Amino acid sequence: MNAIIHKLPERITYYEVPSLESELKSLLKNPLKEIVLDFGEVHTLDSTGAVFIQSFANRLREADKQVRFEGMSANVSHTLQLFAPIESKPASKPAKENIFVRIGDSAHQWMSYFIESLVLFADIFYWAFVAFFRKKLRRRSEVINQGVQIGVNALFIVGLIAFLIGFILALQSAAQLRLFGANIYVADLVAVAMISEMGPLITAILVAGRSGSAITAEIATMKVSEEIDALNVMGVDPLPYLIVPKLYALLIVLPLLTVFANVIGIIGGAVIGVTYLDIDLLPFFKEVISVLRYKEIFTGLVKSVTFAVIILLTATYFGFKARGGAEGVGKVTTSSVVASIFFVIVADSILGLIFYFGGPSF
Repeated sequence: MNAIIHKLPERITYYEVPSLESELKSLLKNPLKEIVLDFGEVHTLDSTGAVFIQSFANRLREADKQVRFEGMSANVSHTLQLFAPIESKPASKPAKENIFVRIGDSAHQWMSYFIESLVLFADIFYWAFVAFFRKKLRRRSEVINQGVQIGVNALFIVGLIAFLIGFILALQSAAQLRLFGANIYVADLVAVAMISEMGPLITAILVAGRSGSAITAEIATMKVSEEIDALNVMGVDPLPYLIVPKLYALLIVLPLLTVFANVIGIIGGAVIGVTYLDIDLLPFFKEVISVLRYKEIFTGLVKSVTFAVIILLTATYFGFKARGGAEGVGKVTTSSVVASIFFVIVADSILGLIFYFGGPSF
């Protein structure tokens, strides 16, 4: 006979399973390939026993043995089937999406973001225009408070960075210009670079990192803590109440900060002119005044106003997109700063091209 028959005890319950397991382990090492489990004497089988029998039968099959059940009563058979393990099919891998589907999804997502931003920006500009003619919507004290936080408190860091930028511009250009005896033209280079390009750009980047992040974090915190919803419930539109004063403050403060940065940057260039190039202060500043045209000053002011709008709109958009508590606030704040600096540089490039090719020449 090529099969081994093993008679099971009368009771196979939670208490008998340990001893039965040690008894049946010998079947795993038996050289015969066919195992018959005889249930003829079994009259009590609980859930633990049924699960054990099924799992041990699977172990035998994994050991390359054939397992058969014989002599089961109707009750035992029913219990064994009731607690039989469910065979789960391996999850099939999802079909890889077509590249055109992915491109379409991305385009649709970006289009939805674009439409959301347009609606938000239109609302902000509408309320900014309306508040200009309605005193109750202006919140003058809040505009002053934001102006102090964004502008006055940033004077030191803006002045320090602008001084270093002017200092470095003059130092790098002096190394080349002095070879040709053109030391005085360092004043021209520093003045034009600071007023038309470096002053507005560096100031906007500093304000985006310092104040833009603060605006995003404030709005995002109010969003996740449901303060924005509370304002809506009370009938207070958050845009004129929260955003418009910040927009007014940025439009006033950023051009003033830019002018301040321009002056400090030129002073930084003058330090190099006096100490390294032996240029007196009076000739240096005369050369600065002679080279400057209204075009450079106008370009710098237009850029600063544009950058103020970009910083405010970007901070507001990401602030209202906050989800998920403190972690969400941190994510949108980081995204806001990165996006603000990116859009500021892009706008600077576009405005630079516009004023270079088609701008006024006064």
